[in-house]
This record gives sequence, C-alpha cells and structure tokens, in this order.
Amino acid sequence: MTGIMEDTGYIILLAAVLAGTVFVRLLLQRTRMAADFAGFPAKRTEEEDLPSDMGVSQTTGTCELQSDCVQVSKTRAGVMAAMADGIGRANTGKVSAQIAVDTVLDRYEPYHVLNSPAYFFRSVFQEANIRIQKTIGERRGGASLGAVYLNGETACYALAGDIRIALFRGEELIPISRGHTVDVLAAASYREGKLSRREALWSQEEKRVWNYLGMDGFRQVEMGELPIRLKTGDVVLMASRGIWQEVPPGELEDLLLAGGSLQEKAERIVRAAEASDSKERENGSILLVRAEVTDETEQF
Repeated sequence: MTGIMEDTGYIILLAAVLAGTVFVRLLLQRTRMAADFAGFPAKRTEEEDLPSDMGVSQTTGTCELQSDCVQVSKTRAGVMAAMADGIGRANTGKVSAQIAVDTVLDRYEPYHVLNSPAYFFRSVFQEANIRIQKTIGERRGGASLGAVYLNGETACYALAGDIRIALFRGEELIPISRGHTVDVLAAASYREGKLSRREALWSQEEKRVWNYLGMDGFRQVEMGELPIRLKTGDVVLMASRGIWQEVPPGELEDLLLAGGSLQEKAERIVRAAEASDSKERENGSILLVRAEVTDETEQF
C-alpha cells in the first residue's frame, strides 16, 4: 500500500512539473511576440493598438476560413516581415502558412546582425518547405511566402508563390516582386525565346501559382539582385491574392495617398477589396511597414 501511495505521489509531482514547464514556455512565447510585434489581429481594437509605423488588415473574401498569416519581428538586427498565403482544403492551408511564417521568424530571432540576407532567405525557405511537407504528409497543400528584411539602410526580399511586394515612395507604388504565377513564367519564357509572342499573350490571364512551399519539386526562391536603398518616408507593402487581385494598382496608390495612419490605410484597402464585384474572392492580407532610415542616400 505504501508503494502505491509513493508511486501516486511521484506521478502527481511529475504532472505538476510538466504543467509548470508548459506554462513557462507559453509565457515566454507570449512575451517574445509582444516584444517583437509578432502576430497582428485581423482588425484593430481600441485595446490592441499597433505601432504607428505599421498597419495590417485581413479579409476572408468569400472563403470560409482565413488561411493567411502575417507577422513582423523587430530586433536589433532590423525588421523582418513575413506573409504567407495557405494553399489547401480545410485547415491544411492555414497550418502550412503558419509553419512558413514561424520558420522565418524563429530563425531570425537570434540575430543581432544579418550580414547575408540572401543566404538566410535561401536556407529558411528550404527549411520551411521541408517542415510543411513533413507536417501535411500526403495531403495536397502548401503556402506562398513572402519575406522582407529592413536594416535601416536597405531592404531585401524573398518570395515563393504569389505574395506581392511593392515600395510606396512619394506618390508612386513601385512593384518589387514578380511572383511565381503562370503569366509571369510565360513572360520570362518569351524573353528567353522559349515561347512565341502569341503563346505568351494567351497566358497573361492565367494567374495560377506554379511554385510554392510544400509542393513536390519546390523550385527557386525569387530575390532581388541588389538590396534596395531606402529613403525617408518609404513604406513597404505586402499583399496576398485577395488584395492584389481585387484592388488595381492605381486605386492602391490613391488609398495610400489618403490621410491617416498606416493602420487606417490598411483597413481602407481591405474595405476596397471587399467592395469588389468579384463573385469569388480569395483570402486577403495587407501589411504596411514604414522604413526607419538611418543612412539615407539618393540611390534607389
């Protein structure tokens, strides 16, 4: 009888230790997310104000589930912003998008200085691809992923899929990314002489994604050839399909030129997407980040 009581006491003690460990890990994770601004609500409330140099908003479109993930981490190394658009039925897309964003920010967190953004992006995108494949198994799915790194002087980006990245400078919205959609692939093949002009033109309305994380035979990561020199007032824009398909570039410029905070502008852009006449609208996310410039030059 004494042995049974001792075993029971040991089990209770072990359970208490495990529960305490889980609580501490959750507390540390919550503290890190709060410190790094890593995890924004779809709609801002009075109690959940964002930093004035950021704005984010989301819409589910006509979908039942929101499968986009948007997170930003601000450390001594700079600002890392990540946006993922999940692909797949039920919760497969949401899980894939969360894995993609978590992989980027988890790898970025220890850095005090990021000397080689290109190497970081290539390795972290490959890691995210493997993690998604292992998690979803035989299910069909994955995620488009875009990431932007700002260090106070320059901006670097990486992309797999159809997240759109642009720079709003002055009164102009300047596209940065090209994307991995069929129309972009066809245009590149035409320039290389692999497609006729007619075949390329036929493909311009085809926006299907041909490269994304989690797919068999995942291909290259799109990155800029050179870092972008930042200027005071620059705003980096990241948008998923439910935004850039529904809000034309000219209208986006007008909404960005309107007064208000970046959060107010992000919310207006989402309302414009929701007012679209499209019968079927994808999940949409918009992220605006104002660059903190410490070494301004005249070079773009």
